[in-house]
Amino acid sequence: MVTDIIGDFIMRLKNANLVGKESVSVYGSKIKDAIADALVRAGFVKSVTKSKNGKMIEIALVYKFDKTPKIIGAQRISKPSRRVYQSSSDIKVFKGGFGSTIFSTPNGILTDKEAKKQKVGGEVMFKIW
Repeated sequence: MVTDIIGDFIMRLKNANLVGKESVSVYGSKIKDAIADALVRAGFVKSVTKSKNGKMIEIALVYKFDKTPKIIGAQRISKPSRRVYQSSSDIKVFKGGFGSTIFSTPNGILTDKEAKKQKVGGEVMFKIW
């Protein structure tokens, strides 16, 4: 049984991308849908489609022009045992702009650039590069 569904979700994306899969299917939930949409906006995922019954989501992965994976690493920051929060003034650029930090804010799930632009902080969910 998986206790950290977000950690499991991002590791599935990273591992599927590293072995060269075209897409990955996971059980859907509202939080996973919102995270997948944020990853589409950040450019780490090509598209997200839901199944007809709504239980599964299929995520099409992105590769660079030379077939290298776009997602090469991910780090879970806020865990079920330890929550980490950050204000908008403390948000910094990650990996020189090539990586992204995903936040859970009052405005929804946002990337670091979106959260900084909207001047809103929140829970630091994970970093992806």
